[in-house]
Amino acid sequence: MKKILTSLAIACAVAVASAEPAFSISRYNSAGMSCAAVQRAIDREGAVILRYPSRNVRGMTLYDRYVADSGFCDGHEFADRVTVPTMDTPRCPVRACKRRPGPEDCFPLQPGCTRF
Repeated sequence: MKKILTSLAIACAVAVASAEPAFSISRYNSAGMSCAAVQRAIDREGAVILRYPSRNVRGMTLYDRYVADSGFCDGHEFADRVTVPTMDTPRCPVRACKRRPGPEDCFPLQPGCTRF
């Protein structure tokens, strides 16, 4: 009985460890890249971290996770359009995961409300 329980515990541990994929996410400095290069990196990798200098606070670096589509967001999030500064444009269009509004907060055609 003890041998069966030990085997079962090992099997469960292996199953849990393999259920969570281990992956790394690339980090880029968007201010040193063209807008097209930033968009290609996001499309190629699915999700990346972009860092860039703050427009409002001198010396502060901002960063966030940017994604190719909502499939790279958690279930309660959606990929919304945002912009980041790049070498060739101050407002390069990309997508970032944002919290999906609740059904009571939605109105027609509001981003993130299409699932309800």
